Amino acid sequence: MSKANRIERLRAAMVERQLDAFLVSSPENRAYYSGFRGSAGYLWITATDAMLATDSRYTEQAEIQAIDYRIVRMAGGQDWLEEALSASDSRRIGIEDNAMTVAFYNSLMTKLEKRSPAPEMITTEGIASQLRAVKEPAELQLIQRAIDLADQAMEAVADQLRPGLTEREVAWMLEKNMRESGADALSFETIVAAGPNGAKAHHHPSDRKLEVGDGVVIDMGALYDGYCSDITRTFVLGKASEQFRKVYDIVLAAQETAEATARAGMSGTDVDGLARAIITQAGYGDDFGHSLGHGIGIAVHEMPGVGPNSPGTIEDGMVFSVEPGIYLTGWGGVRIEDLVVMENGCPRVLTRAHKRDLVEL
Repeated sequence: MSKANRIERLRAAMVERQLDAFLVSSPENRAYYSGFRGSAGYLWITATDAMLATDSRYTEQAEIQAIDYRIVRMAGGQDWLEEALSASDSRRIGIEDNAMTVAFYNSLMTKLEKRSPAPEMITTEGIASQLRAVKEPAELQLIQRAIDLADQAMEAVADQLRPGLTEREVAWMLEKNMRESGADALSFETIVAAGPNGAKAHHHPSDRKLEVGDGVVIDMGALYDGYCSDITRTFVLGKASEQFRKVYDIVLAAQETAEATARAGMSGTDVDGLARAIITQAGYGDDFGHSLGHGIGIAVHEMPGVGPNSPGTIEDGMVFSVEPGIYLTGWGGVRIEDLVVMENGCPRVLTRAHKRDLVEL
């Protein structure tokens, strides 16, 4: 789908909410609706106008990437916004309240209050982001490429894990592999959590050395042509203890149950419950403290939500993670994560790295 078609979908959503203009301020939505990937700028969209305001660092880039937009150079302050307001005569302006600083909001309010009658700012409850949730075929191809880069790095580095390496060294090995294979960047800071550190779901790699008997949780992703991947696998250095194998099998069963039984039309909460019930019935419900998953695409965390408080409906074309975990303070943790796309009403697993049996290294 072209960027022009995306703009028209957003305009249709604006009509439903009786919005005369939409001010896009989040980097992800700016990229999605315009193609512009610079780090500064705003989109101003009305029924007849599509404007991208950015500063002098990015005007040339914007002219190349945002071909469906009128490019306006920001020269300090918000003069570009004055121009937009004067040209559009907009009365109801949609804003991304979750992607706007207080300072910018106050500046915008000051400008609006000077106009007569003063336009009304309307919070939009994420409508611009919601339209990104169902992926286009071209987006799925880019996500799959990002997944493949992470998959092959995970399997290549897993074969090199050994006692004496630090968590930080393993993280670098993973990043180096992905970048040398074609990744543009990491989609987020790699997590390598060995031994008791595995109980910290978002542990930062440290100088702790891997030891025989350690469980090692690795959570990583690649960024490729603007799209993210996200994968988690858990390994054991040496022979797994009886407890480790028990916890691993529970987490794997929870994940595979969700991947086998989730259906389009369920809420994110319903899908979360498929896996959470398995872990709870095994006696570890209190040790699974995060959501089952999250959408992924331009951002590593985006719609749809897949958690205990995710009432939104899962639809065909949505890509999301399935990542149950059990975390035991002082012992460690197990998390297994795949990305899936909802297709013909059922999840299709996109992640290919080995997981079926606990890998003992």
